[in-house]
Amino acid sequence: MLWVKSFHVIFMVTWFAGLFYLPRLFVYHAMADDAVSIERFKVMERKLYYGIATPGGILTLVFGTWLWLGYGFTGGWLHAKLALVAVLVGYHLWCGRIVRTFRDDGNTRSHVFYRWFNEFPVLLLVAIIILVVVKPF
Repeated sequence: MLWVKSFHVIFMVTWFAGLFYLPRLFVYHAMADDAVSIERFKVMERKLYYGIATPGGILTLVFGTWLWLGYGFTGGWLHAKLALVAVLVGYHLWCGRIVRTFRDDGNTRSHVFYRWFNEFPVLLLVAIIILVVVKPF
């Protein structure tokens, strides 16, 4: 099971790397005003979302489920962690919607919105790690 746990952590890092960088691209994309930059951001966002963040998220969930089935974790900390992971999945899907919005040139939000949007996965990461390591309840 240590191999499974290792891959869970590896893909979690991959997923979070994508979720940390993708909203930063949204900030720069929202500020861009020339066609070349806008098209470049569309490509970068698409590749990051579909090529790195989404596979990382799926594999994190697969290996996390495997761990849960193998160890049979219980406790309030696990329920809280799973709730935060569900929120994280929702955030990931929201990012995908934003990627499609930018792809279709339909963005109406400012770079300031995306700067704040960019901070949310940090809060989730801190809370999830504390729950897993400390198991406060």
